[in-house]
Amino acid sequence: MDAIFSIFLETLGAPIASRPVPPSAVEHYQGKLPNQLLEYWKEHGWCGYGGGLFWLVDPREYEGVVDAWVGGNSHDTYHLIARSAFGELYLWGEKTGSMLTIAAYHSRYFISAPSSTDEERDNKIQSLLMWAMTENIGLDLFDEARETLGDLQANEMYGFVPALMLGGSATLDRLQRLDAEVHLIILSQLANLEPYELDEEEDE
Repeated sequence: MDAIFSIFLETLGAPIASRPVPPSAVEHYQGKLPNQLLEYWKEHGWCGYGGGLFWLVDPREYEGVVDAWVGGNSHDTYHLIARSAFGELYLWGEKTGSMLTIAAYHSRYFISAPSSTDEERDNKIQSLLMWAMTENIGLDLFDEARETLGDLQANEMYGFVPALMLGGSATLDRLQRLDAEVHLIILSQLANLEPYELDEEEDE
């Protein structure tokens, strides 16, 4: 176990709802996804961390979601490898070795620089774990949502109803436990996916 993963486990705790990854799946994604990710799969399977805050997922189960968000609009082949409880999606670019992060709840994205070596690709996976530990992927609502709505199942997420893109508010009373695949595809249809603008607030 590498040092970053050890810190990740100390911070977010033991995995939940773990499903073993069949050897055939590891073999299928060999050379398509970073070796480090495949090692995590072998160790813990597809599962949630932080009580369901962050999930490593089976990319095949989210092919429809990926197609809904980036299908036909990309020169890369993307695989959804992880997601947050609120629908922040982490997609791996098979050809470029880039990480595409989509905040589905407000249809914004950013993309990392390409990576050309196995080491660079593995480092991006470790950076993803650091992101899950240090950024506010729970929107300051996760603990309250979990207490009020209950723990998420592996196929669920917390979603705002109505969606934020339709004028809903990011408050606890607007959250529901929803089927992740269905809700993420619905969100993809509500607004065009736009890049994060780092100087957006300054321009306003």
